[in-house]
Amino acid sequence: MRRGGGGFGAAPHSTSSSTDGRPYHGNPCLTMHQPWASLLVHGIKRVEGRSWPTPITGRLWIHAASKVPDPDTIKAMEDFYREIYAVDGITHINFPQHYPVSRLLGCVEVVGCLRSQELVCWEHVPQSVRLEGLTEFCWLCENPQKLVVPFEMRGYQGVYNLERRIHDGAVRGLTPVQGPLPVKFPLPDPRDRFSLRPGSLTFDASKSALQKSPTVTAAIAGARAAATQFSKKDQNATSSETRADSNSSNDNPSSIVQGTPAYLQNQNQPSTFRSSAAYSQNPDAEPRRSPRSLDHEASNRWR
Repeated sequence: MRRGGGGFGAAPHSTSSSTDGRPYHGNPCLTMHQPWASLLVHGIKRVEGRSWPTPITGRLWIHAASKVPDPDTIKAMEDFYREIYAVDGITHINFPQHYPVSRLLGCVEVVGCLRSQELVCWEHVPQSVRLEGLTEFCWLCENPQKLVVPFEMRGYQGVYNLERRIHDGAVRGLTPVQGPLPVKFPLPDPRDRFSLRPGSLTFDASKSALQKSPTVTAAIAGARAAATQFSKKDQNATSSETRADSNSSNDNPSSIVQGTPAYLQNQNQPSTFRSSAAYSQNPDAEPRRSPRSLDHEASNRWR
């Protein structure tokens, strides 16, 4: 059963499940670039866009990667959220004062996943949520909680297990977050908490398509440009870092998602899921793959 709603005062989840309904025995975590990571944990971003469907539902820990965000990227994303929230009458947003990197920031509850064309036509959610549907798969997130003191740690590509000692400390430091417009995503089948999946919605695209104002259209274009530019910079940096790693046996503690394979950097914490290639307009997918993965199977089940 899903707990709470809207992201404030919600009871924390202690477990997650794989998308076929089986319990997931671990503490799934996702490493994201800034500013997207903080925007999600602060309840401003309610949809996490990926090129692959979510392999789990339930609590998902959010970790900020090591790359310091460009001020122009932060501005573009904050402008994007100002514009789309204004569509729903929200004119004031408390954006994060800082966008820390190489830190565990908090968690959200993933309640389902839809394709972009489903989300943008879903009339039962606020228009600002529908305007967030910019990537192939949209992970729907509720109940954001942030850490009072973010933990410094490494991250990996895809959804991976958070180390137990970090989890046990982090879970005691969570505090609920009140976003500008919290949302509770309705389930197609209230008896099935896994019913919110790609293909689960029926809609008439011709009747439910959003009409975008010029300012919203410009904000979306700015967000796309920032994301695409960010991805290209990260890919170039990663290629250089990978070449450097091939000539060095040193384990650089400041590197969060660089060229060294995850299993070499953390042999006691194998990742459970593998991500697909990043969507060209999604900067959140990390550049290094994690071993021992299962999310390819989850992706096939959700298609």
